[in-house]
Amino acid sequence: MEQETRIAVIGIIVEDKKAAGTVNQLLHEYGDFIIGRMGLPYEKKAVSIISVVVDAPMDKISALSGKLGRLPGVSAKALYSKVGR
Repeated sequence: MEQETRIAVIGIIVEDKKAAGTVNQLLHEYGDFIIGRMGLPYEKKAVSIISVVVDAPMDKISALSGKLGRLPGVSAKALYSKVGR
């Protein structure tokens, strides 16, 4: 039986540019679940904002969001769809 998945958007704010490599490494590890991503550098505030759309089991989404949010200089939150399939 296939595991139920949800669509989610993970919002990431990178305040420390040294963390960018680790962020990209984590996103690569979860690449099978990523539908798309958009990154915006905001030089005025010296941050990068990344939106990642995923279709994955809830535990995978939580794991990725948690790993990202625990990185120094990085904030991350996930917004889940209400319906799983």
